[in-house]
Amino acid sequence: MKRKFFVLIMISFIILVVMVVTSSNGFENLNKIKVYSDTEATDLSNEISGKLIRFHVIANSDTKEDQSLKLKVRDEILKYISPKLKNSSSIEESRKILKDNDNEIKKIAVNCIKSNGYNYTVKSTLGHENFPVKTYGNITLPQGNYEAYRVIIGSGKGQNWWCVMFPPLCFIDITKGQVSYDKTENEMKKVLNDKEYDEIDNRKEQTHIEYKFKIKEIFDKIVDFISN
Repeated sequence: MKRKFFVLIMISFIILVVMVVTSSNGFENLNKIKVYSDTEATDLSNEISGKLIRFHVIANSDTKEDQSLKLKVRDEILKYISPKLKNSSSIEESRKILKDNDNEIKKIAVNCIKSNGYNYTVKSTLGHENFPVKTYGNITLPQGNYEAYRVIIGSGKGQNWWCVMFPPLCFIDITKGQVSYDKTENEMKKVLNDKEYDEIDNRKEQTHIEYKFKIKEIFDKIVDFISN
């Protein structure tokens, strides 16, 4: 009995130490992880989705050629619209910019398609659509009904490329690690409160997973030691 009690104390102590030292943020990161009720989660999702405008470019099909064309169209559109949107201070302003430039954006898309040897039509919409959970860099947006500017190439049956147009995340290179994470956080926190941002910050989830696996690893070693 004494041995079991001693082992239990040791396990508790080691887990405590791991939780503190595994991350420089210690318990602070774990305290951010909260389980919401279905109603709270839905309300939070609606709050987040109501503050963003997404951008989607939908390919004609999933062939390699159509998917490549989709990215070329994306690049040309972003090259044109980036200077107009990057300093937008509100969702209303961004919405107006997109409406005012819609015809020009479609012309740019059509010209890009033709210059690459295709004759696909182009449609665009600015409205609300239901989207599943999606990850972009260090943010993961919950499923919900989001306002989105969509450019549809041809039949629009292929996979889409997406980002967030307001706040202007489309213009951040998400391949640049910590630099892009910091820029993304800065832009998102201009429109989301701390609670909302914590909900979409997938680095928080990764920290939680690291804690769980490290603790389990140590626990399993202790159990093996006792068994032997």
